[in-house]
Amino acid sequence: MLAGLSEAVRRQRAQGGDVLIENYNLFRGLHILSVIAWMAGMLYLPRLYVYHTKAIPGGELDTTLKVMELKLLRIIINPAMVATFIFGLSLIWIDGHVRGWGFLLKPWMLTKIGGIIFMSGWHGFLSGARRKFEAGTNTRSEKFWRMTNELPFIAAAIMVISITTKFMD
Repeated sequence: MLAGLSEAVRRQRAQGGDVLIENYNLFRGLHILSVIAWMAGMLYLPRLYVYHTKAIPGGELDTTLKVMELKLLRIIINPAMVATFIFGLSLIWIDGHVRGWGFLLKPWMLTKIGGIIFMSGWHGFLSGARRKFEAGTNTRSEKFWRMTNELPFIAAAIMVISITTKFMD
């Protein structure tokens, strides 16, 4: 599939092609990097919540974790998610214009879209949990955060395997 896209990109360049199409590999690399940053934050934030459940309300650890959680979301997780969507949608746009839009209904792509919906929802859930920790109203246990800590990795593994193998294509 990638070889076909590369050939299509070469043809497009020869015809004075679109800037997005000419920079497909750059957008793909930036998408991968932004996903890595998003995933790193999504894996680390629940770990902070594990420690936060043990902190004494109003204590030094509680205050420190509130700052760390907020900065992790605002400086790493949120911008990385936005970048992931921008570069991912750019790749979809390029593929749609070069190969056609039919790939969006393939099982492997629907699996990835399902994973994206899950990751976005989990991101929102983690953001809401941060607000609860900030307000001192968290009701989730250390065990809950330990058990759910790996959910983003499982979702990412499923998405990567679906995209790289293009199963049932």
